[in-house]
Amino acid sequence: MSPLRFNYLMVSSTTNTVPATTANLGPGFDCLGLALDMTNQVTFNVIGAGLFIEVQGEGAESIPTDETNLVFKSAERLFEQVGHRPPGLQIVQNNQIPISSGLGSSAAAVLSGILAANTLLGFPLNDGEVLTLATEIEGHPDNVTSAFYGGLTLSMFNGDDLIVEHILVPDMTVVVVLPAFDLPTIEARAALPELVPLSDAIFNASRVGLLVRALEAGDYGRLRFAMQDRLHQPYRMMLIPGMEAAFKRALEAGAAGVALSGAGPSLIAFAPDRHEAIEQAMKKGFAAAGLESRSWILPIVQKKSSQ
Repeated sequence: MSPLRFNYLMVSSTTNTVPATTANLGPGFDCLGLALDMTNQVTFNVIGAGLFIEVQGEGAESIPTDETNLVFKSAERLFEQVGHRPPGLQIVQNNQIPISSGLGSSAAAVLSGILAANTLLGFPLNDGEVLTLATEIEGHPDNVTSAFYGGLTLSMFNGDDLIVEHILVPDMTVVVVLPAFDLPTIEARAALPELVPLSDAIFNASRVGLLVRALEAGDYGRLRFAMQDRLHQPYRMMLIPGMEAAFKRALEAGAAGVALSGAGPSLIAFAPDRHEAIEQAMKKGFAAAGLESRSWILPIVQKKSSQ
């Protein structure tokens, strides 16, 4: 890490916390995201020279601790864009978000690196510029924007302009079940068709509007229909053993709506109550397919990521 001018540095240490996110929520493919109460915390300390990275918690045995580390690479993109960087860094990651889970671990890494770098340099980028850079690195805005703002976000591009609607929703609790199954995002995307029937596009468009209204109102009664999807879940369901059974069992146990979280393999279920029963029902669905699973009952995070 070659040093540039040091006089731009405003603080010598910063800690930020970024939440997990669930994207798509059924029909909102690549545009809807929701922040969940599971976080990654990252601390940057300026040192005299070199790069030292320590990873604790989730991914401690697999996340790289050299210059290929995603948190550092994201910070480095900001340093390059601004034209300044500290002479050396010590980075400590304390991760709660499972990697390759469909819960926004890569978005959290990207955003935490950018937020830390932006704080060290005295906030040279505004919020919109932070989100644009994070989206460029991540590749799509849904997880990034909800991780940044908290709550529910609807995000899209108009040409090169990133448009984000931060939608206020009431406090809600979700059930997340993560089967012990490796589904790389690139494989999950490769399973999707390049063209879809017009009827499927109309099906999803109608449900996205209903889903946003239902979440705004906390209307669990409409979620079962509003969270239906034809653009990605039917194709990905064939890749994940037990997914169809877990969907069915969750609804039978009282879930108001169920969706694949991001590209999976996690599933997310919304319900006003009976969360433990839904959790166990979903785990049994995966167990019937021979998969163990981990699970969490999580509230929505409503606040903005800390810097």
